[in-house]
Amino acid sequence: MKNLGVEFTIKEIFDENEKERIAEDVLNDLPEWFGMPESTHEYINDSKSKPFLACFDGEATVGFVVLNATSKDCADMFVLGIKKTYHRLGLGTKLNEAYESLAKKLGYSYSQVKTVQSGHYKEYDITNRFYVSVGYVELECFPTLWDEWNPCQIYIKYLGNQ
Repeated sequence: MKNLGVEFTIKEIFDENEKERIAEDVLNDLPEWFGMPESTHEYINDSKSKPFLACFDGEATVGFVVLNATSKDCADMFVLGIKKTYHRLGLGTKLNEAYESLAKKLGYSYSQVKTVQSGHYKEYDITNRFYVSVGYVELECFPTLWDEWNPCQIYIKYLGNQ
């Protein structure tokens, strides 16, 4: 995958300060999805202690994904973000593949992701279609987990046994 002759690369990030910088840079570029400052700050802060993969266009950070453990068998795609100018280039799929490889390497058989249920915001309709396109299926919707305006849709995917 290339952008103007530059190869996109994905690598795991271990330094907490670098994780914070990357998450802040990317999420601040996505106010349609991450427009609530308190919530965005929590994503940034909580991401520092979790497995973290970043995508680069040359030296520039363009996206990231964070893995969270919800049980000994299930990983959670805690947060995924790609700068808007890099949408629709297949980077979400590449980051998802890297996330799934990491989850399997860490011994997880399942993955889940939480997002706002389709039909409430066009941006989240795009998000829901993405998760379905990479193999996630609907598990359950919790209408008031976050609040009544943002029903929490949970998707799951079987990753395979180790």
